Amino acid sequence: MRIMKSLLASLLLGCALAAAPAPAFAQSNPAQEAARRDTQSGRALPLRQIEAIVFRSLDAPVCSNSGSGRDCYEYLGPAYDPGAMAYRLKFMRNSRVTFVDIDARTGRVLSRSR
Repeated sequence: MRIMKSLLASLLLGCALAAAPAPAFAQSNPAQEAARRDTQSGRALPLRQIEAIVFRSLDAPVCSNSGSGRDCYEYLGPAYDPGAMAYRLKFMRNSRVTFVDIDARTGRVLSRSR
């Protein structure tokens, strides 16, 4: 009887876990899917290439993860706009946020806001 109860409890727990929603990090968003699709089709440059272009265009280095420089940009991440086929990269330097918009097709810097 004890084995049956244990087996039933395990089965119920397994069903409950299987029915639970996926964690947020496992779910994708439409912009991310569009960026992946545009890159795979050759319509957009890969994100790493976009980042390299933008990093070279900055007037100070990008801070490394291993140590914090005092006068460098901290890279906060990208966002993709599938309608404009453009990336917006976000940085922080000296408590000021900077956005760099870049054409995903050509790698041309479109604008920089501080």
